[in-house]
Amino acid sequence: MTGPAVLITGASSGIGRAFAERHAATGSALVLVARREARLKDLAATLSARHGTAVDVIPADLSTSDGAAELTDALAARRIEVGTLINNAGVGDHGDVVNANPASLVAQITLNVSSLTELTARLLPAMVERGDGQVINVASTAGFQPVPHMAVYAATKAYVLSFTRALWAETRGTGVKVLALCPGATDTEFFDIVGDAASVGNRRSPEQVVLTAERAIRRDRPSVVDGRRNAALAHVATRLPERIAISAAERSVRP
Repeated sequence: MTGPAVLITGASSGIGRAFAERHAATGSALVLVARREARLKDLAATLSARHGTAVDVIPADLSTSDGAAELTDALAARRIEVGTLINNAGVGDHGDVVNANPASLVAQITLNVSSLTELTARLLPAMVERGDGQVINVASTAGFQPVPHMAVYAATKAYVLSFTRALWAETRGTGVKVLALCPGATDTEFFDIVGDAASVGNRRSPEQVVLTAERAIRRDRPSVVDGRRNAALAHVATRLPERIAISAAERSVRP
């Protein structure tokens, strides 16, 4: 692989896969990361055959404390330079904290917050040194207000949104573009895990989400919400009185 590559975490399905297909169509070299190696290899073969682009596969579990470091070590061992980092991997659950497995909550925070932050911190310096690069962190409309029954998930996405907006300001003038992408309900495997009750409104397609990200990164926006209805709801949620915003969110995802 020559030239800076596009690294996509959670690339085996959903929004990550849509990002991979979109970048492959432009001829970008790709690094696909997820836990499911077989699915990554199938996707890599498909994209290489269809677009003739170089695709590297690195299976990794970013919900573990060593996952991000092991991934960057693998990149260094393969001498892969990352020009675009898309932190898409994430997980959520639907239920109250009192009934949750504490280890599962820690793994969720590790994946959604810790690994995202560590990968960004490890790969950003080389981008700044080159004077070129992109970091897209996938947050969520859940990050605009607390969400009872999905308390940890919403809190992690609030972190991603805040962290990425601040990073956007820190990297101004460096040549690196940073974006927090906030999808609402999207037609992915996410709802196979958390259940349909966690879905609010009509689901957008992964392809629509990716196009929203492309437009926003061109405009150098710090964050963007996918879909007009989702954007309106996020805007309202930040301006409602605290108790009303929390109650509305609770009703929307009540099991």
